[in-house]
Amino acid sequence: MNHLAKEFERSIIKTYRGPIWSKFIKAIKTFSLVQDNDKILVAVSGGKDSLLLAKLFAELKKHPIVNFDFVCVVMDPGYSEENVRRIKKTMSSLNIEYTIEPYNIFKVVSNIAKDYPCYMCARMRRGFLYSIAEKYNCNKLALGHHYDDVIETTLINLFYSGSFKTMLPKLKSTNYQGLELIRPMYFIRENAVNNIMKYNKVVPIDCGCDVAAGEVASKRKEVKAIIARLKKEHPDIDKSIFRAADNVNLDNILGWTSQGKKHHFDEDY
Repeated sequence: MNHLAKEFERSIIKTYRGPIWSKFIKAIKTFSLVQDNDKILVAVSGGKDSLLLAKLFAELKKHPIVNFDFVCVVMDPGYSEENVRRIKKTMSSLNIEYTIEPYNIFKVVSNIAKDYPCYMCARMRRGFLYSIAEKYNCNKLALGHHYDDVIETTLINLFYSGSFKTMLPKLKSTNYQGLELIRPMYFIRENAVNNIMKYNKVVPIDCGCDVAAGEVASKRKEVKAIIARLKKEHPDIDKSIFRAADNVNLDNILGWTSQGKKHHFDEDY
């Protein structure tokens, strides 16, 4: 194993044990995300979050906490040749074994969803990754969403969809029987991910599309900026948003949906 890979693994357990490793283990135990005999597909994009997720699973494999297996797959949604080279170089330097599965999502999304590319891209990626999980006989799909993704998604749904809905730490697939999506980085803050990448001098790629290049507006970037502004006066406001999804009082909700059925507060009023 090369020097960078060794140092990265050491920093997970030592330097960033509190903000990264401990919170990774906390999510796994709190939500029972990884169980004996699981085979997990770890989706790696070449971005900072998924690279860390791959290394966290590699580290977990070394510890006798649970008996499981995993495979790392890079889905190529239409990256430039330069980005593909960068991903391969980074994966090699971090000693991550992987395969590449091409699926030209960028081109399709640019044709059918110019006004909401991120939403459509995420949906198409998810469906393709589920199919790849089946191909590799995996029963779980692991994504690198973190704490800040959760609170941003909560506000995106509130502001732009008129619904109170958040990211869940695990979710059973409705279209692929027996498959479950898990988010083991649920408690890890984005600044911790940024810090460990800078500490180890790892340069990830962005998502490689027009949105990431700043050519199309991003609702997530807008919400991220709003949260940053609010935190200047209310430092714990992000924590309050995160806790809100775990503290819903149905006695004070006008309506809600459960198992596809719509309910209204005056049903039992």
